[in-house]
Formats: sequence, structure tokens, C-alpha cells
Amino acid sequence: MNTHSLKLLLILLTITFPSTQCDDDLVDQICKKTPFYDLCISTLKSNSNGKDVKGLASVMADTMLSNATDTLSYIRAEINRTPDPKIERALAYCAELYIPVVKYNLPQAIDALSKGQFEFAADGISDAAKEADSCEKMISWSQELAALSDRNKLIHSLSDVAVAIVKILLKG
Repeated sequence: MNTHSLKLLLILLTITFPSTQCDDDLVDQICKKTPFYDLCISTLKSNSNGKDVKGLASVMADTMLSNATDTLSYIRAEINRTPDPKIERALAYCAELYIPVVKYNLPQAIDALSKGQFEFAADGISDAAKEADSCEKMISWSQELAALSDRNKLIHSLSDVAVAIVKILLKG
């Protein structure tokens, strides 16, 4: 495809799907205001149902809940798999931290977002990062738990992005 044909195709796509261009611009503008631009972009562009800042914040919170739920499932599977009692105790501790995040903190934060209770939402999202950090401290000694460590760090980073977007909402 030559350059002229490519430009024509891009123009047609922009005309045919104007809302997508708008959403991409909004995502880019918002992600530039977060601590992890690339993570923000990849998360919102692959999951973006958000037509406004509130929608983008909801997408980030939903992504956090999905990741936290997967992490809790991973922890439970590792508890059943490991023969090492020390690792099992560390994993059980992490499970106890993730259970309220999955069952209460993030679902309540998502609900608060939908109701416009942005401070409450930011607190719930931040709590999820704190619990992931506490798990991280408990397992940092173990090379065997590196995959869980990566998951904890992702939850923390997603939280930082989500809170940054909620703070945009708080500023009005």
C-alpha cells in the first residue's frame, strides 16, 4: 500500500469512526497525567469503554479488580501446590490480604465511582495497593514467589494510575 492510499484510509477511518479518535485523544491526555503512561495507555486502549474521565477511571478500577481476583486465585493454587510450610504461611497471609480487596474494597470503590463519590473510590483503590505492598513485604525473601511479586507490583501500579485518574475527577 503506498503512502497516498494509507493516508486516504486513515482519513476514511477518522471520518467513519470519529468517536474512536476522540476517545484515543482523551485516553492520551489522561494517561499523560498518570505515573505510568505506558501501563495506562495499554490498559485503557485494550479495554476502553470509557467515553469520559469517569468511564476511564471505572475501566482502571475494573481492571484492578480483575487482576486482584486472578492474583487471589493464583495464591490459592500456589498454597495447594507448595510443599514448603514457610511459603505456604506467606501465601496464606497474602490470601488474607487479597480477600477483602476482591470482595469489598474494589467492588465498593467501583460502586463509589459510579455514584460520583470520588474520594471514597480513591481510598478503596489505594487500599488495594497497600494490601499488595503488605503481601510483597511478606514474600520478598522468596525467589519461588517471583511471579506473585510481579502481580503485586502490577496491582500497585494499576492503583497509582487509577488514583491519578480519580484525582482528575476530584479537581472537576
